[in-house]
Amino acid sequence: MDNRNSLLATSLLGYVLLFSGPLAAETIRIGIGHQSMVTNTVSGGVVLEKLGLLDQYLPTTGKYEDADYQIEFRDYDSGPPITNQMLAGKLDFGVMGDYPLIVNGAKFQATGKQQTRFIAVTGYNLKGTGNGIVVPATSSVQSLQDLAGKSLSTPVGSAAWGMTLKVLRDAGLSDTVTLVNQSPPVGAANIAAGKIDAHADFCPWSEIMEFRGTGRKIYDGSEAGIPTFHGIVVREAFAEKYPEVVEGVLKATLAAQKWISEDPMRAATQVAEWTGVDKEVLYLYFSDGGISTMEASIKPQWVEAMKYDHGLLQKEMDIPDLDFAAWIDDSYLKRAYAASDLDYDAMVQNVVSPAPHAPGRKPAEIWFADKGVVAYDSTADMLAAEAKAKADGAAIYATYVYDNLTGLKLFGKAAYLVKDPSGEVLAFMKKSDSERHVAESGGVPLTAPQPVAMLP
Repeated sequence: MDNRNSLLATSLLGYVLLFSGPLAAETIRIGIGHQSMVTNTVSGGVVLEKLGLLDQYLPTTGKYEDADYQIEFRDYDSGPPITNQMLAGKLDFGVMGDYPLIVNGAKFQATGKQQTRFIAVTGYNLKGTGNGIVVPATSSVQSLQDLAGKSLSTPVGSAAWGMTLKVLRDAGLSDTVTLVNQSPPVGAANIAAGKIDAHADFCPWSEIMEFRGTGRKIYDGSEAGIPTFHGIVVREAFAEKYPEVVEGVLKATLAAQKWISEDPMRAATQVAEWTGVDKEVLYLYFSDGGISTMEASIKPQWVEAMKYDHGLLQKEMDIPDLDFAAWIDDSYLKRAYAASDLDYDAMVQNVVSPAPHAPGRKPAEIWFADKGVVAYDSTADMLAAEAKAKADGAAIYATYVYDNLTGLKLFGKAAYLVKDPSGEVLAFMKKSDSERHVAESGGVPLTAPQPVAMLP
């Protein structure tokens, strides 16, 4: 090549580089389907989005040095639509509950062409609280048996729907209770308007209805004896192409979980502004001793629960088989834990379980508008402080107590309180439990007005 041609080639190359940018640049789309209204999923969705955590943890070196990330968060009412969008290739990650996770894995495996991988947990409750069945506050229904001949709505395909199938079958009510498919917002609105006999839903809808005074819980998921949790699935093709991106998403999720646990009151207040879920409800989930534990490891208990749930789904929905060994993959999470200086194996063994009278935990709290959350040495002390605050005109957002039988955290206004012969005030989730305690051990039900929430 002569000098003239060489100069021409160099000029053309410079022109191409000037107008097309770096040749190595790659645009990586990260589509995340999440559920901002679901407390157990926020560490894998809305907190990542609003705090910009992915910007801090996505890889920017090596083959990702010139990567252009296009991050898309899409918000849904429940898990099944997320799976549909993942099957269509429009989402790469999905954050959803245990039953929808199982359906996701099974549907992808059934295609014979695509796969997902279950890679992390976003929040859990070992006893199953978070799912619940609620009736209108003025309803005469007090138990599952009272639902015979009535209608019960639930989001079909959700964790609460799976719980409902199990409990109705166990109670012999499958043929006498009519199930209706309703989304969480529609079900909650119909409970408030008295247009449905009962509604079963996942976290935190039962507690939203309790807090707002529109509904009353007659069945708690803990009674089903199956853990409940939410987690993250990723399309296998995406994970194999961008494994470091998957690790980055999980490191961001660990940071989100830490942010929630470090200051539950701050997290509840902030997430309430982002989602519209009452901050008092979110604190019930996020706080020490609360309903949710935000920890990502995939524990043997979750695997066993999903295998049980899959069997139920195959009977009720005839969903495809699921190879759990191929589907569950904690390799990305282990690397994220190591990069975050956390011991993954130790976390797998550490299972938080609600317990009555847990050591070091005070039995009652008040969230004051002016001075935040204050814990009390007894429920009686809390009630006295509440009465004084009302007399002084001090604003109270909510009060919190613990169920005497299970140790589950409750709204004070929703609990059934009994003054024991010892003088101690005990809290119960269910009226029947409080009545049983009075019959067997004595005591007096407290009929004084319950704490009133400061509604927005």
